Amino acid sequence: MRKLGLTFIAICMAMVMITGCHQTKESAPVVDSDSIMQEEIVYEADSTVYGTCGEATAMHTLQLITDGGDTLMYTMMVEEDADIQGGLLVGDRMAVIGKNTQEGLVATQVVNLTTLMGKWTSLDKNFEIMEGGVVESNVTAESNPWTSWKILNGKLVFNADTFIINMLGADSLYIENSNGIFAYKRQK
Repeated sequence: MRKLGLTFIAICMAMVMITGCHQTKESAPVVDSDSIMQEEIVYEADSTVYGTCGEATAMHTLQLITDGGDTLMYTMMVEEDADIQGGLLVGDRMAVIGKNTQEGLVATQVVNLTTLMGKWTSLDKNFEIMEGGVVESNVTAESNPWTSWKILNGKLVFNADTFIINMLGADSLYIENSNGIFAYKRQK
């Protein structure tokens, strides 16, 4: 009788789980073939093009040799206020957000990844942005150190924290999110 009661409870729980899964696709749990509950994760598509700054880069033109080996020419119009962070140096790694217009490709945002990498410090953080999306924290007492980074649609993402890059220079980095603006100085 006890085994029958446990079976009945298990069937009721399965029915509740099945009928409770009529949510939107982004948040609906998915049951795999082994009946293990897993949450479906939906990732935002990245429109960033990655590559190296080419030799044909000029005042209003960016030549980008993509990671796939293609050569793209982007126009950067001053009137449209292209957001260029970290400068345009031949051979540097770049992350470019652009749009396709009747005149061709137009860069709306450029982040120099070579300039972004390195050691940065502030009053409460001391970290190094490294190749391969790795962040190494140099503050042992930090409660939530950043361990990873990436550029996603022109924004800088540390772990799950997303920031707008307000300014990236040779010795300073200003980033902003809903918690405020954060200033970092390059550490030598």
